[in-house]
Amino acid sequence: MQLITSLRSALVAGAAATALFTGAGGAVAAPAAPPAAAGAPASGHSPYGQLRPLAALSAERLATGDLVAAAKWGTGGPVDDPAREREVLRAVADQARELGADPAVTVRIFRDQIEASKVVQRGLHRAWEADPGRAPTERPDLGEVRKEINRINGELVRAIAGSPYARSAPYCAPLLTAAAVQVRHERQLDGLHTGALARSLRSVCGGG
Repeated sequence: MQLITSLRSALVAGAAATALFTGAGGAVAAPAAPPAAAGAPASGHSPYGQLRPLAALSAERLATGDLVAAAKWGTGGPVDDPAREREVLRAVADQARELGADPAVTVRIFRDQIEASKVVQRGLHRAWEADPGRAPTERPDLGEVRKEINRINGELVRAIAGSPYARSAPYCAPLLTAAAVQVRHERQLDGLHTGALARSLRSVCGGG
């Protein structure tokens, strides 16, 4: 809970700063990536380099939540889909085992990914109910959307498998927060998706 509070605070602060400076007509530079930890190479193998893909892929996965929300909009179907969730968790656990990663840790992280997607879906449905003019006029093919989600899931499992050192390090939380702020800035996430990104990363740090 401390991590998600830290992430949410940092992401919201970053969003506020961006809105302030862009609203004044000025350009905002993306926050600089923190330096590599002592003794670690300044590359994708550095702790920050291992954590940043987790933030980037989580944001990419959240973007598919918009499409899922649109696919479900007006159908009367619930946001929750326990059967699909079980299918996803089984698949990522199996892939984690194949990669030599901890399946329990992978499932824990993906539970947060799933909950974050539902945050987006529920938020969008509330917004569309309040202002029907903003609601989607076309319904995406949910089967095709899920193919894209499955692709991202595979990349995310590989990123989890490739980052045990960074995820178990004592400085994981601040580096992950810096990565999430950078991703939020690059993707220009709104408040809904910013909060969901923080939710999706809650279990990343802690080892495994």
